[in-house]
Amino acid sequence: MAIIGNNRKYKWDFESVGGTTRVKISKGEDIAHLHELDPKMWTVLSCPVKGLEIDEKSLAYMDCDADGKLRINDVVCTSKWITAVLKDPDLLLEGKDNVDIDSINQEDACGKKLYSAAKQILENLGKEGNVISLADTADIAAIFAKTRFNGDGVITEASSDDADQKAAIAAAVAATGGVADRSGAQGVNADLIESFYKALAEYSAWQEAAVAAPYGDKTDAVIAAYHALDAKVKDYFVRSSLASFSPESLAVLDVQSARIEAISADNLTGKTDEIAAYPIVRITGKAEIDLSAPVNPAWAAQFNTVVSAACSDKKTLTQADWAAIGAEFAAYEAWKGAKAGASVEALGLDAVKTFLAQDKKAALLDLVAQDAALAEEAGNIEMVDKFLHIFRDFYRLLRNFVTLTDFYEKDRTVKAVFQAGTLLVDQRECRFCMNVADMGKHSAAAATSGIYLIYCDCTTKTKPGKITIVAAMTVGDVGGLVVGKNAVYYDEHGLEWDAVITKIVDNPISIAQAFWSPYRRMATAIENLINKNAADKDAKLMKDATAKINSAPAALPADPSAAQKPAQAAPFDIGKFAGIFAALGMAVGMIGTALASLAKGIFALKWWQVILAFVGVMLVISGPAMIMAWLKLRRRNIAPLLNANGWAINASSKISIPFGETLTDIAKFPTLKLKDPYAKKGIAPWKAWLISLSSLVVVLAVLWVLNLFAWAGFKSPLPRYNTPEPVEEVVAEEIAETAPADSTAVMQ
Repeated sequence: MAIIGNNRKYKWDFESVGGTTRVKISKGEDIAHLHELDPKMWTVLSCPVKGLEIDEKSLAYMDCDADGKLRINDVVCTSKWITAVLKDPDLLLEGKDNVDIDSINQEDACGKKLYSAAKQILENLGKEGNVISLADTADIAAIFAKTRFNGDGVITEASSDDADQKAAIAAAVAATGGVADRSGAQGVNADLIESFYKALAEYSAWQEAAVAAPYGDKTDAVIAAYHALDAKVKDYFVRSSLASFSPESLAVLDVQSARIEAISADNLTGKTDEIAAYPIVRITGKAEIDLSAPVNPAWAAQFNTVVSAACSDKKTLTQADWAAIGAEFAAYEAWKGAKAGASVEALGLDAVKTFLAQDKKAALLDLVAQDAALAEEAGNIEMVDKFLHIFRDFYRLLRNFVTLTDFYEKDRTVKAVFQAGTLLVDQRECRFCMNVADMGKHSAAAATSGIYLIYCDCTTKTKPGKITIVAAMTVGDVGGLVVGKNAVYYDEHGLEWDAVITKIVDNPISIAQAFWSPYRRMATAIENLINKNAADKDAKLMKDATAKINSAPAALPADPSAAQKPAQAAPFDIGKFAGIFAALGMAVGMIGTALASLAKGIFALKWWQVILAFVGVMLVISGPAMIMAWLKLRRRNIAPLLNANGWAINASSKISIPFGETLTDIAKFPTLKLKDPYAKKGIAPWKAWLISLSSLVVVLAVLWVLNLFAWAGFKSPLPRYNTPEPVEEVVAEEIAETAPADSTAVMQ
């Protein structure tokens, strides 16, 4: 739907938000002219209607095309509707959940309907005054509880004052299950009424065509038993005929003792299927069943049911007798099979006939028509709920859609709709947390944000399942942040969740953190190397020890007396040890020479040059990391995180260093003099400091006296170090030899 117009004559105000120039939405007229705002100036092009910290019902009302996404056209359509039905659009800036219905613009056709519906709600609820709130429209059932008709095309017992009509409605609900009315009660609509009276007529007609049961109240049981036995009885007559034709096959056609013997050792209660496969009675070759003969136990109950009802005066049962029993109840069975109107059978035949005689069908359908005639009015009542939701939440949406003002708001109580809660971890409170819908998609885009991110899985006992969040760490150091660390997460509703860190996206937190990062990495590398060497040596030691233990029995001498003889020590190899000592001496000498050269170079510098050299070395080590951190911190952007959650971000949304410091709070303890009950006992701290400083002064004084600070211009006071050096006499001839020729001429 093309709603955005080309007429862009409205004069907009602008402001700088998040390092980007954005349009300023500060008055109702701005909202009314949103259709004139250039789409390229919108911060967001689309966002999902679920998973945000704003009423999903409000977002669903704003989603005009109901596609699950809120787009620019949806927002513009909503702005046109809400500003048209309000006399003063500035009221939208207040974000209230209630409104005086006198502020509704009745000159607008939609506003007029809205006003009438709001007034009707207040009357239905028995409220005085003209103020209507979201609480009034939250319970639709309460609004319609005291009304006979509510426009949904469903009638209940309360829809009629006639006792017979009430009874018919109740019976129809019982027979058909009914349908929920807007008031919350079960009722019936036109289709259910038609179905109910059709079932009444069919059931009555079926009962009038009833066929007498041949065996009285035992007929249904006999029919069921007959059908269960039919195939088995017919199988008997076939076997008997075959045995009569071939007498030598009688033993094969009858139950074989070998089959019974095969299962005799088992618990026969579990062999019902096997026993049921045997013939119903023993095969004799006769074309009849002796009713006094034993019956297969698996079929005895059904056989006795049929025989006691249909063959009580017979001693044998032939194939013709069996067929005659089936024919005897065929008509009754056909009538039972043609049963109709079963849904009203529970009412009883007398009640069915009474409802048919009263024939309230037309009256009930008329009530349904009266109710349906108010459909538009009832729809207008629902429109009031839509109006109140948009009235409260639309301006907040604009502050997070047209601009991201809420995210950059200085007031910490104001949060963007995508900020889901607060994470407490490592003595820090991360206020910028987002729900993660797709972990794979989100983590793939996270690195480009330039933000140090912590992903956590959160669970709570009050809700099933888990949620995944991502939190931005913008203050402090890496500290103890590792995968697997436990934390606590509080959502925007105050619910507490147990959080576990599952992934960390490592980006600079601050320039100070970047300064120490090379040293931290070096320390980690050295620690890992030491741990690896220690582990390797431990593994080698254990391997050698295990090998020696395993080989010890084999190394024992065969002659026990030989074990008592002391082993001869290897002769001392003086050449080997001389080489070792020489190598050690050379290594120590080289190290000493290097340290001496370094010390000589340092002592050759002045004191301020030493400080500059030290600072220079640190800058060489930490400088690149700090420069890279500075560049990344300037580029920190939340757009990739929002895009990964289904947003379409149209403008950069950076997190500057000063703003980042507001997104994470670090614990700050007051300066106090606290006594640690478990502190190591000893001299008082001030005494320790005094002794340390005194010792340092003494050491420095000794070094000064020994003239070791002469390189810095601090000569020793001892005379031996202050004796002037003798000046060698320069012979005139040497001067003449070294002097230039022209200078000699000048002297002459």
